[in-house]
Order: sequence, then structure tokens, then C-alpha cells
Amino acid sequence: MPANEVASGSTRLTWRQMTFILFMLALTILFVGLGYWQMQRLGEKTRQLEAIAERSERSPIDLPPVAEWSVSDPLAFDYLPVTATGTFRNDETVLVFTSLEDPRGTYSGPGYWVIAPLQTANNGLVFVNRGFVPQDQKDQFKAGGAGPQVEVTITGLARVSEKTGMFTPASDLVNRIDWARNIDRLEQYVDTAGRTVAPFYIDEAASAPGALPQGGETKLTLPNRHFEYALTWFSLAIITPILVVTWLLRARKQTSLAPGGSSE
Repeated sequence: MPANEVASGSTRLTWRQMTFILFMLALTILFVGLGYWQMQRLGEKTRQLEAIAERSERSPIDLPPVAEWSVSDPLAFDYLPVTATGTFRNDETVLVFTSLEDPRGTYSGPGYWVIAPLQTANNGLVFVNRGFVPQDQKDQFKAGGAGPQVEVTITGLARVSEKTGMFTPASDLVNRIDWARNIDRLEQYVDTAGRTVAPFYIDEAASAPGALPQGGETKLTLPNRHFEYALTWFSLAIITPILVVTWLLRARKQTSLAPGGSSE
């Protein structure tokens, strides 16, 4: 028997073929592991969505005292209904670009979130997302539009800052237009001297049908394609050994048909 071949019954495999088989076996194990990992992620995401739904249905709570804002964990308030009392500083309104899909209200498509700082007692400042306005109607809301000029009490869902990345456009401070509901970015547009800014913003509750800004558009869903990913990995785990067996049978057939090959 040649030194570079291994006998297995009537089939002879070279070391190169054995290496390929072991490699494909390792891939199969890897695909199975990735499939199980995606199933675990599916369970985590499902529990997270259930928690979001449960939190959003709770009775509204008052904002914590301003003195506690600097040490509060924003995640502890995420998706919780809250009430806040104060006066909108409409002249410091910021428009945040978005494209609203699957709206609860009348309007959708390209447009802007109308973000206005709410001045609360004890020099607190909380950003409030008053709602969505279509792109062609944004100009009337640049300075807050017909925002209330007196003390108001608003109710909505507390939300943590949206994450930004290297591809997030820079803030347009001149036109007061931004691209993310991010507290640090929003602070650039307002006078925060002597004021404490809440570590979260508030998505205001739904307004009257057809009214603008269109509130109540908080998304209570998260991207959740882990089941699809798991199916992909498990499918690859099934296909890989089938390909190896098919390849081995074809190689054996070619060997048996070759001159001097075994027909056994």
C-alpha cells in the first residue's frame, strides 16, 4: 500500500482526502454550535420583547427627583410610562430625521421627530419627543410650532439614547437638524448652564387623530431574525455531511472505473 494512502475496506483515502473530511466534520460541528447559539439568542430576544411589552403597560410614574438624575441608570427607565411637569422651551426645538414605517397614526414616510426640551422644577431639563411630522411640514415646527407656552404635564415612554456610529451624519447645528435621538447630541442645541439633563428622553403619548406632531409612535419591537439564522446554520450542518458522502461515493466510483482500479 502506498505510504500516502489509508485503506478503509475496499476504499482507499489519501491523507489529503482524510484532511478534507475532518475539515468538513469540523464545519458541521461549528454549524450546529452556531445554530444552538442562535436559538439561545432567540430565547433572550423573546424574553426581552416580553419585558418591553410588560413595562410599557405599567401605570405611569413621576420622574425621579432631579438630584437623582446624575446617578440614575437610564436602562432602569427604558420603556416605562412616566409623567413630567414643566414648560417647553420651544425656541430650542430640534428636528431629528426619520422614516416612519407602520405608523399608529395618520402620517408616515420621511419626516422628523420634533424634540423639545422641557424645563422642570429644580432646574431639570428632559428632552421630549413630541412626535412625528412629515418632511414637507417640518418648517412650521422648527421653533416648536404651536407648542404649548404654559406649564404642562405630559405622559409618555422613557427611552434611552439611540446609539450613533461612524456612519451617523454630523449634527447640523445651524439648521437644528440631527439624525439620532441621542442625549449627548441633543445637548449641543440647548443652553444647559445650571441645569441637570435627564439621562433619558420621553416619547410623548399619542395625540388626537390627525394632529401634528403625531405622538405615540414608540416602536415596541426589536429586530428578531434569530430563528431564520438558526435554520440557516442547522441546514448547513445537514448539507455538509451529505456533500461529503456524495463526494466520497463519486470518488469511489471513479476509482473503480479507472484502469487497474478495484471493482469491489
